[in-house]
Amino acid sequence: MTTTRTFAAALFDMDGTLIDSTPAIDRSWTRWGEEWQMDPSFRIGMHGRPARQIIEALVAPEQAEEAFERVEQLELDDVDDIVVLDGATELLAALPDERRAIVTSCTRRLAAARIAGSGIPAPRTVVTIDDTSRGKPYPDPFLEGARRLGVDPRDCVVFEDAPAGIAAAKAAGCFTVAVVGTHTRAELVADVVVDHLSEVVVTLTPQGFTLTTP
Repeated sequence: MTTTRTFAAALFDMDGTLIDSTPAIDRSWTRWGEEWQMDPSFRIGMHGRPARQIIEALVAPEQAEEAFERVEQLELDDVDDIVVLDGATELLAALPDERRAIVTSCTRRLAAARIAGSGIPAPRTVVTIDDTSRGKPYPDPFLEGARRLGVDPRDCVVFEDAPAGIAAAKAAGCFTVAVVGTHTRAELVADVVVDHLSEVVVTLTPQGFTLTTP
C-alpha cells in the first residue's frame, strides 16, 4: 500500500517496535513478582503500559513508590540481550531528525539505558513517561511528541506494537502502523499492520514524506 497522504513526522514506540528487550523485561518483572509474591498472571496485558501504572494496580498505595523504584532498578541493571529489530535502523535513518521521535512508556533513565544497550541511532527527540502526566493508552505521550517536533498530531504516523500504544495514537488523531511481534496480527487494530519495519519504505517530499507498505 502506498499512502497518498503526506506525513509531517513519525513517532516511534521503542520496546517491541524498534528494539526487542523482551528477555530483559521478562527477567526483571519475573524477579520483581517473586519478591513481591505476585501470582504470575499479573503479567497478562501489561505490555505497552507505564510501569508505575502497572504497579499502582497491583500494590497498596503506600507501597507503590517502593515497588516502582525496585522494578525500575531491576530493569536498569539488566540491559543484556537487547537487540535492534529488523528494519528499525534503516527506517529511522531514512527520516530527517526533525521529522522523527521516540515516544516510550519507559522512564527517562530506562529509555537512555536501553537506547545505549541496543546501540540504536536514537532521534534527538525522545518522549518518556516522565514527560507527561498520563501514559499510554492516553494520547498525552504522542501529543507531546508532536508538540516537540512542532507538527500537528493529525499529520503524524505512529509505529507501535501494543494495543495500549495504538489506542493512545488513535486518541491523539495519528495514523497508525502496527508491528507484529509482542502481539498477534489479530490483536493489532491499526490503519496498517506489518510483520517487520523492513517492509516500510519512506519517500521524502518537500512537505514531509509518504509511506509504502505491503
